[in-house]
Amino acid sequence: MTPPRVFVVDDEASVQTAFIRLLVSAGYQARGFPSARAFLAEYRPVSPGCLILDLQMPEVTGLDLLETLRTTDPSLGVIFVSGRGDVPATAKAMKMGAVDFLTKPVDDAVLLGAVASAAQRSVERWLEREEHARLSERYAQLTPREREVCALVASGRLNKQSAFALGISEKTIKVHRAHVMAKLGVESVAELVRFVDRLRAGNGTGGVTAPRSGA
Repeated sequence: MTPPRVFVVDDEASVQTAFIRLLVSAGYQARGFPSARAFLAEYRPVSPGCLILDLQMPEVTGLDLLETLRTTDPSLGVIFVSGRGDVPATAKAMKMGAVDFLTKPVDDAVLLGAVASAAQRSVERWLEREEHARLSERYAQLTPREREVCALVASGRLNKQSAFALGISEKTIKVHRAHVMAKLGVESVAELVRFVDRLRAGNGTGGVTAPRSGA
């Protein structure tokens, strides 16, 4: 995995330049943008990254950009900077997933510390997203019936109970269960449970829901 990239979006050229110089001197690959629109026009979520974002900018504000990134790249670590303390904006930014909120002028050590934290969080989120993609790809191989069996087994149902819930024979359940284990690449019920838990954690329920008895 390539090192996290750092982007600076600030309409003040002097601030943007100062931040980039500091980041480069600390060993980061940094790039600046004068506006949120300019950033969105070129940014591609191809690897973990950190965004140092000015709160107040013309046309598209920092909060507007963060709202967009929540759907296009939730793994990007966002640090807000502002020329003045703004408690409501700070609270909203943190609620929307920002890593930190700093007031200008920003101390160099404080900024670098925030960038390190944001970059680490971005890497963690990126790895989680990659894992969920791998799990989803395996889960997509299951037939509708196999998904039902998977959910029942993961919920702790015995073969006899699963058979009753689906209205099929216990022998058929065993066949489906073997197919599920093979397609998901797990060798035990415990591994299957962990697989389903990770899939659900990555995206809501992940579509893994057990049918009602008699279904």
